[in-house]
Amino acid sequence: MREVLSVPIRGTACLSRARVPAVLLPQAVAGSDPSALVLVDIEIEAGTILSITPSGSRPPVCGDYSYDLDEGLVLPTLVDMHTHLDKGHISPRRPNPDGTFMGALTAVGADRTANWTAEDVRARMEFSLRCAFAHGTSLIRTHLDSLPPQESISWPVFEDVRADWRERIELQAACLFGIDRLDADDGFLTAIADRVAAARGVLGAVTYMIPRLDEHLDAMMVAASDRGLDLDFHADETGDCNARTLHHIAEAAIRNGFEGRIVVGHCCSLARQQPEEIDRTLDLVARAGLGIVSLPMCNMYLQDRQAGRTPRWRGVTLLHEMKARGIAVAVSSDNTRDPFYAYGDLDLVEVYTQATRILQLDHPVGDWIRTVSTTPAELLGRPEQGCLREGAPANLMLFRARNWSELLARPSGPRTIIRSGRSIDRTLPDYRELDAVLAARPKALAKALAKAVAGVA
Repeated sequence: MREVLSVPIRGTACLSRARVPAVLLPQAVAGSDPSALVLVDIEIEAGTILSITPSGSRPPVCGDYSYDLDEGLVLPTLVDMHTHLDKGHISPRRPNPDGTFMGALTAVGADRTANWTAEDVRARMEFSLRCAFAHGTSLIRTHLDSLPPQESISWPVFEDVRADWRERIELQAACLFGIDRLDADDGFLTAIADRVAAARGVLGAVTYMIPRLDEHLDAMMVAASDRGLDLDFHADETGDCNARTLHHIAEAAIRNGFEGRIVVGHCCSLARQQPEEIDRTLDLVARAGLGIVSLPMCNMYLQDRQAGRTPRWRGVTLLHEMKARGIAVAVSSDNTRDPFYAYGDLDLVEVYTQATRILQLDHPVGDWIRTVSTTPAELLGRPEQGCLREGAPANLMLFRARNWSELLARPSGPRTIIRSGRSIDRTLPDYRELDAVLAARPKALAKALAKAVAGVA
């Protein structure tokens, strides 16, 4: 990967003539137009942002290094709020046979049963995190498949990985199971909620239009409230216009007076419904204070796929209409090289670029950069992330691109990532490192895992 700076930053520096989105800056520097790109000087000292001032307004305090960014864009490191690190990179081992949603469910289920040992899950998680770190992500929430016995494997692995990565990427996890699992009154919800609470996680599920949906949503709200947990649902990931579980989630949140944060992902079927139904649902979502995350690359890949037929719709939800109502909206990576999405690299610049194209987040670009920065940070309870402010860690992304047109036209262009005031090595892990993992050879897998861990120590 090419870098913006020819000389690495090592702790103390002045970055002059940087273009920064006003919406990511303190009001005193941002000015009155939230969609503007503001020319500023950024001073870094001892790993933190010492000052952000209008460019050229005063001599720099830090004198060790000075870099003229020539009006290149600067962003904070970004926030990926909906991923599946436990599924990542299994496509070469277990491809989706036909690219459909059901094909993905079947392939993942078979691979999980056959291969998801602690060593396998950890090795693939480590590989994914190394990619995300190199691309400039500093906060990730992953969903973890949590039907027994997988929860006893994946949650301890996640807790270990979270501890190992705490200085590089902050990690959160939400449990994932089909809500119809609660039809069996066998104590599962209590057990998984306790497991999640012990790991300081988030309670989550995939919702379907089943007879006992409202009852199960109420039970999840109670379980989360009793333990002080937030909620994160997968909802309506289908083109079936009769799928309205987002509506039911919003009603349940209001009915239960739920006080924690609720995030709902996908919500694809909403775009297929009649305007009156859409309005009723969005009014409830706004009233309930739900946050919505769209997964544009994955859903464009999966939705409306039929062999030999060109898809008729984009598979994404109604972000423009939601944002106009004041609903918090974000976009995220979702799956990475697994049967639900065969591509991706946990690069949020790619995600934002593709979201702009798929969802038409342009003309004007406005403040849509919030969808991968401040909004997901707020929805994940970490509002100090995804923005630039004095006194915060100097976690920055520097680009040669000078404006949105240049960045969105060439998202793979030169980029330098600074973490705590220091430039990082952006070398991406080689896919060959996963060969032993995907071949599921235990001894080779242990050796590959040890190498992966050593490579990021």
